[in-house]
Amino acid sequence: MTFDDTFDFAGLYRRYAPGVFRYALFLSGDRTVAEDVVSETFVRVWGARERVELSTVRAYLFAIARNVFLQGLRRRRREAPLEDAHTDPAPPPDATHEVTDELSRALAALAELPETDRTALLLRADEALSYEDIASILGITTVAARVKVHRARARLAHVRKENAS
Repeated sequence: MTFDDTFDFAGLYRRYAPGVFRYALFLSGDRTVAEDVVSETFVRVWGARERVELSTVRAYLFAIARNVFLQGLRRRRREAPLEDAHTDPAPPPDATHEVTDELSRALAALAELPETDRTALLLRADEALSYEDIASILGITTVAARVKVHRARARLAHVRKENAS
């Protein structure tokens, strides 16, 4: 079944936007970027509604969000960053807490993963997508999706083990 004039686009947005937002936030680490990714994702779905299959719309939304994020990365690489002379060099007040430190290390390890591995892990762990859906989103085989998730989990477990010792 595809979109038609009677389909409730607002209902689609209410149902899937929070998950797409979480995914975009994990990819970008920036709330504003994540909001932009969600907006652009749903604009693109609206523009392609005649071709969207409702049975696979969730995977389609995540694939679009990933593409929008990657396009934004390529665009930002061409932009020169502005220097912020007003940045406070002091760490945030809760930076000394052990939980915050562990979370920071885990997020840093996550950021060091190749983009496809990080995406595969986030789609599996946070969105509970099947390996088949992950493979479809990333354009890889199901076996490769399983391997990417396994390797990403192993890397994060290794970082956690290093931090515990």
